[in-house]
Amino acid sequence: MLLRLLRERLPAYRSWLLAVVGLQLVSVLAMLYLPSLNARIIDEGVAVGDTGAIVRIGAIMLAVSLLQITGSVGAAWYGARTAMAFGRDLRADLFDRVGRFSTRELQHFGAPSLITRGTNDVTQVQMLVLMTCLIAASSPIMMVGGVVMALREDAGLGWILAVVVPALFVSVGFVITRMVPSFRLMQGRIDEVNRVLREQITGIRVVRAFVREPHERERFGQANDDLTEVAVRAGRWMATMFPLVMLVVNVASVGVIWFGGHRVDDGQMGVGALTAFLSYLMQILMSVMMATFMLMQVPRSAVCADRIVEVLDTESSVVPSPEPVTPDPARRGELDLDDVTFAYPGAEAPVLDGVSLRARPGQTVAVIGSTGAGKTTLVNLVPRLFDATSGAVRVAGVDVRDLAPDVLWDQIGLVPQKGYLFSGTVATNLRHGRADASDDELWAALDVAQARDFVEALPDGLDAPVVQGGTNFSGGQRQRLAIARAVVRCPGIYLFDDSFSALDLATDARVRAALAPVITEATVVVVAQRVSTIRDADEIVVLEDGRVVGRGTHPELLETCSTYQEIVASQLSAEEVMA
Repeated sequence: MLLRLLRERLPAYRSWLLAVVGLQLVSVLAMLYLPSLNARIIDEGVAVGDTGAIVRIGAIMLAVSLLQITGSVGAAWYGARTAMAFGRDLRADLFDRVGRFSTRELQHFGAPSLITRGTNDVTQVQMLVLMTCLIAASSPIMMVGGVVMALREDAGLGWILAVVVPALFVSVGFVITRMVPSFRLMQGRIDEVNRVLREQITGIRVVRAFVREPHERERFGQANDDLTEVAVRAGRWMATMFPLVMLVVNVASVGVIWFGGHRVDDGQMGVGALTAFLSYLMQILMSVMMATFMLMQVPRSAVCADRIVEVLDTESSVVPSPEPVTPDPARRGELDLDDVTFAYPGAEAPVLDGVSLRARPGQTVAVIGSTGAGKTTLVNLVPRLFDATSGAVRVAGVDVRDLAPDVLWDQIGLVPQKGYLFSGTVATNLRHGRADASDDELWAALDVAQARDFVEALPDGLDAPVVQGGTNFSGGQRQRLAIARAVVRCPGIYLFDDSFSALDLATDARVRAALAPVITEATVVVVAQRVSTIRDADEIVVLEDGRVVGRGTHPELLETCSTYQEIVASQLSAEEVMA
């Protein structure tokens, strides 16, 4: 997967990569030339008093050194640009892919894992690209060039290279094969730490309310210890890499000096040639050692690449139509569910089974049932957060699978069970419903949602800050702001998914009364637990275990549906039932 990821994406930065290779070539050739020049000076010598020769040789050495520095700096600059652009584009593609996932794919991967894949995993692969640009381009050139130049100085010591270089590769390869399983396990442990930490931060009030701080501390400590164990195991193998490489380097240096010294004593090579051979050996082994540092990054990057590609290769189960249908504007707001069944993959029983529903503009259709009856799933099928397993969901007379997503969502205003707010201001959150809404329209929507009073009481009004998740507001306030956001959109279909449960009965009644004149030309689908919220609906659909067991108005269901009778009896007194 790592090779595939690099092969598919690095060609986009071909010009920068060519610049890296060219500059690295210039730098390495300059580096290889210096020992040879030094050897000639040592073996041939310079005449006493020949200042001109000294200045000339010194100028050549200075020019070569400047050329090497320029090449190295330029290669590092282009390499850094390539790596940063690679990481930027990869994160953008991941974000785009995750943004098109349906709820099913999001639940499959989980938010903590997707966060890790988009941050830590991309960073690991990005670091490998940087090291590839800085090391992989120069190391082979330096290794091959060093071997050629060393044999050119003295071929008699070439056997040392033939022994040392393979020994170094074998020892490094042995260590790397032991590191791969640890790195693979480490990324999973990072996911677990992120998951636990995210749960604890999100649910901090629940933790404190039930005095579970010691338990949560122990749970996080366990996840942290598991990660530490794997990281230490990988670190131990990594720690053996450098001493092992240095052992081979030092043994090779001793061998060159020992055997080269005998050849100098026998007159078979000069002192300058021995010095140059030793320098080339160091360059060869240093290039191998630099390559090992890059190879140390490869196992972890390979694991991260697998996880990244897994996300990029996952197609959403909700696929936009290749030939979207344009709905008839005259049928705006019409909603039909025809014999809809929905089941999660591998589930023993469907969540919804043969549900049918018809709603037209000006009508309010309520859905009620016990917990787990499938009410929220039914609502989620309308905006295509899921696709029905069988049957059809139609908006404006067109199957939602045949509508362009933007066209579908433009007709729907969804208020979920949990009113989620984004970091920003009250105004920016309300304009999620419609970006071009004026301040007057925002205040009108707040009036409908019975939220004007507490927003006006804020020091900055519409510009009052909202923290992530809207946790600086109460649950009821968040819910009212979410209702106002839907009202700002002015959709053809309102979907209220148990949206009034966070409101007290008086506020609930005021919100519904204020909504009535606003939604006269829209279709309203209300999912509720409280009978008082939906008793005035034009039609009430009763769900039980995913099936429709009752349908009608409040008085009709009191006479014909035992399930509805049980729900009403559990919430209302006899006088309230008859009222």
